[in-house]
Amino acid sequence: MRATIFLSTLAVVYAAPAPQMINIGAVEAQKVTTVVPPAAAATDAVVYNAASAASKAAEEITANGLSKRTDCGVHDLCCVQPDGFGLVASPDTVDAFLASPVYSDIAGDAPAPQGYSRPFSNLQASTSAPGYLGLYTLSSYDTIKCQQLCDAESACYGFNIYMERDPSVNPAADLCPNPPSITNFKCTLWGASLTAETATNRGQWREQFQVVIAGSNGYNKLATPPAQDGFKGPTRLGGAIQAPLNSAGQDTYIGMHFFPGVYDPSQCAAACKATTEYNRRHATNGDFKSCAFFNSYVLSENNVAQGTYCSFYTQVWDARYATNYGQHRGDSYYSVSQSYAYTAETRVVSQLP
Repeated sequence: MRATIFLSTLAVVYAAPAPQMINIGAVEAQKVTTVVPPAAAATDAVVYNAASAASKAAEEITANGLSKRTDCGVHDLCCVQPDGFGLVASPDTVDAFLASPVYSDIAGDAPAPQGYSRPFSNLQASTSAPGYLGLYTLSSYDTIKCQQLCDAESACYGFNIYMERDPSVNPAADLCPNPPSITNFKCTLWGASLTAETATNRGQWREQFQVVIAGSNGYNKLATPPAQDGFKGPTRLGGAIQAPLNSAGQDTYIGMHFFPGVYDPSQCAAACKATTEYNRRHATNGDFKSCAFFNSYVLSENNVAQGTYCSFYTQVWDARYATNYGQHRGDSYYSVSQSYAYTAETRVVSQLP
């Protein structure tokens, strides 16, 4: 049975959910009134039912038919490209695309993800620099999704999101040199901070078709939180820790606590120490669970930071297990950002994991 954390000086602590999904009920119970500032290594055995899957596949094809091939190679002349999700300018020209207020409005209204600053916005050029970590095409101008992709990459320190005027088919001389356009939402990840000076890619020519860019925003991760007395770290994670049972088949997750307000991992450090002391005082035959490791992060509701979420463990888990980037509850999306791990420098000896 899991031990419930009790912190007499730090408020009520909620029982641990299993597995470590975000305990939104506990968060909601702790939320405070919004203030408007004056003029803020385990395996997972999955049972796969092949017969059921085949039946569902047949039903889907019966209802919708087959999808056409859209993965074009560089030598596939006039091959249809995957359709973009963005609005195509009218008329379909480069000048109209660059002059359209739609793209600048989308970039201007996009929220800056929690834990990130925005060094530039609404440029007509994308980042081109050393430290490139990859590109993703999104279904919308989703800064939160792009942030999650960056947080999932340990070497990512910044990302660039923008809209790009692309050809609807692979341009080919004589056959389709200047096809109609589509508008794609692009997200690129970078291994260093971005500045306006890194946004030097203004597009390119593909035969007679001109690729151009609009609504380009850049975002950088904020500074690492401070070290905590008695703990090693912080170690930057992608998402929140989702620890499996350990190699002995034991559950190392003790519980969680949420502190509304400013992001402050020192609260988690204090709670970790207090948990160990409480459990030691209430040991049964000398057995108790000591807090050897904690994960602290900002929990946001619809990209509005709610406070510091702390998860506590009896052993250390590395970034491979930081796989929870957020979850839905009703109409709200709770996202994880600024996730860091701290390890106790001296583990209190107990007979439990």
